[in-house]
Amino acid sequence: MREFLLGLRLLFGAGRGNRMRFFLMAAGGSLGVCCLALVLTIPQILDAHDMRAAAREPQTTSAQPTGSTLVLQRSDPYGSVTFNRVFVARGTKGADSTPPGLDELPGPGEVFVSPRVHDLLRDQPAVKGLLPGHEKGLIGATGLAHPDELFAYVGTTRDRIADEGRALKGFGYDYAPFPAVEPSTLTTLRFALGSLVLLPLGIFLSVCARLSAAARTRRLASLRLLGLSTKGTQRVNAAETVVAALFGALLGLGEYWFLNQMMTRTGLPSLRWYPDDGALSATTIAVCLIGCPALAWFVGRASAREAAANPLAVRRTAVPKRPAKWGALLLVTGLGIVAGYCATGLIDHPANSVGPNAFLIPGGILLTGLGLVFTLPLISHALARRVARTTQSLTLNLAMRRNEVEPGSTMRVVTGLVLLVFAASLAQGVLIQLEQVTRPSAPVQDYSVPLSSVTTEQQRDLAAVPGVRAHAVMMDSWVDLESADGTLQEQATALVATCDQLEGMVKRSEGCRDGKVMRLVDPNSSVGSDLTPGTSFPYRFDAGKGKTLNITLPAERIVYSAYSASAVGSAVLLVPPSALPAARPDSAQFILTSGSEPDRIREVLDGIAAVAPIAEVELIGVNIQGLEQIAVIETLLAVGMVMGLVIGVAAFIVSATDRAVERRTQVTAIMLIGARARTVRAVQCVQVVLPLSIGLALALVTGKLAESSYLITGGSAVYWDFAGTPLLALAAAGVVAVAIAGTLPLAGRRINPELIRRD
Repeated sequence: MREFLLGLRLLFGAGRGNRMRFFLMAAGGSLGVCCLALVLTIPQILDAHDMRAAAREPQTTSAQPTGSTLVLQRSDPYGSVTFNRVFVARGTKGADSTPPGLDELPGPGEVFVSPRVHDLLRDQPAVKGLLPGHEKGLIGATGLAHPDELFAYVGTTRDRIADEGRALKGFGYDYAPFPAVEPSTLTTLRFALGSLVLLPLGIFLSVCARLSAAARTRRLASLRLLGLSTKGTQRVNAAETVVAALFGALLGLGEYWFLNQMMTRTGLPSLRWYPDDGALSATTIAVCLIGCPALAWFVGRASAREAAANPLAVRRTAVPKRPAKWGALLLVTGLGIVAGYCATGLIDHPANSVGPNAFLIPGGILLTGLGLVFTLPLISHALARRVARTTQSLTLNLAMRRNEVEPGSTMRVVTGLVLLVFAASLAQGVLIQLEQVTRPSAPVQDYSVPLSSVTTEQQRDLAAVPGVRAHAVMMDSWVDLESADGTLQEQATALVATCDQLEGMVKRSEGCRDGKVMRLVDPNSSVGSDLTPGTSFPYRFDAGKGKTLNITLPAERIVYSAYSASAVGSAVLLVPPSALPAARPDSAQFILTSGSEPDRIREVLDGIAAVAPIAEVELIGVNIQGLEQIAVIETLLAVGMVMGLVIGVAAFIVSATDRAVERRTQVTAIMLIGARARTVRAVQCVQVVLPLSIGLALALVTGKLAESSYLITGGSAVYWDFAGTPLLALAAAGVVAVAIAGTLPLAGRRINPELIRRD
């Protein structure tokens, strides 16, 4: 306790500079704690989404006892999001069960909607067609997964949903039908966010705990020489860092509370939550208030170990020891693991993430990142020593000699930025794998819209939606279910399109001629193989009001190859638009084709919703919930990148500023013996830029290896992400430019000789 009180007296009684350093430590720690609280709260926000979605899920049975309440669920894409509707036919049984957010079930003609649907009905009146009835009230927050959800309870009569409806038993399950993020994906997301934020965060908090390390070490050495014990000296230093960390932790929690309140009002792209979802939990508060001071305690004791063990060497400014080589062992071990998995990508049977590999891959990536941090001082020391011995440049000699003496001081400045580039590669790998899992493997995406739900004008507007590369109509032949002989008639699906439209919807086609009815044959499919040329198929128009067109299956063929999950794959006839009467076919679908990139799909869905908001859209081979998950994960990774960038830049600013203050004595001495300010600035710049460039080069190489090992074991179709390399290289160049700009003002123009005499 005596050492703790002594540390506090030194903290507040050692001058204005020491107090400023304390508040700088606290401010830096608060930023780190705020980022830590945000990372720890993200899973809590996602769990809150899933819990509310699970609590409102109807418990149903296929049996329909007399008087039972029936429900029918519909989930349709509206633009790039899901519109959930629950149709309810109240009966004498089960009507007392109400979902969260409602006080009563809707009656026939009554509709309860979410606030987002309420606004949508005001801005898009055509959406009223999806919700037959009048709006009676709003769904409460407890019944919605998030504030922007499109959800509605629609009251109806029993006869309208009797065929598909299910008897209601109650509401609530232990699991969400469509979680915001799949559990397996959430594990990967946590690992990615940990690499993006937590690893740089640990370095940043360590940097904040070691501000003004040289001056504090000399002061602690003086206390040791005055008779303070070794452990007491370490406790004095640790007390100062712990108080700063605790004050910063409290400030950081307050910053997070304010950030949570602000973000719940503005939201993030594809991710919204209520204030209570992001409230600080007891676990998060304990981790921040206990973990951060504990880290500061260990860092403070470690930084005071040298002053306590050998105070004379510190006071006389002895040459520091060379950096330890054990950090290189971590890097070599991690690189060995990830390089081994990368090598399996060159053989016929690449490694997977089953069994021990599920632990070795994350372990190898973490060892690589940690090894990169601990190896940089060793590399900087070796490079500085070699360059200083061979160079004839005064600037390089001064810069490298300083890096040789204090390699750790320089690396504290650049470590956060190096880790940011390393983690960015991992984020790219996660996005690549998730997009391949949830998007179709084909380069095109087909959309099917019932032709009866759109007008002729809307049909033209849908064809002109940005991103649509081809469009056509698919119609089914009419089958008489009450034929006299009782035999089942054959049916044929016809594609109404030109040769150019067909070409835009398939991989390749041969033998197509415009203006003629032709047979469609895919050698890789058995569709239509049992049909005989010369067979006639009737197609009805205008809801069967006497207009029927008989089309004969010709012998002339178009050989084509369809994409996987393609709407064209079910067609056996190609009919030119000029061969149809001036009427709308029955049992027809309007088909649109676009690229399969998630952004492109969302763009087309938004365009379809703008033209025909009440039309039911089917994405061939794609689940709209998968697209929503990609959007959420991209948002969270973007948040992680922003936090990593903030932490990296903050670590650079704090370290560079502190280093400039610590180096004032040496800079003053150099300038007093005749060095120009321009030379001193060049020395400061080279001291930072050279080791930073080496660290960034290592981060690019190791990050790409870590990314490739993750993609290979994850079963991705892309093993080597060369497309992302230019972006990372450009980011690394930007980091170097920021470092150069940040080091130039660190050499002051005024010379104060008194600094040489100050302790």
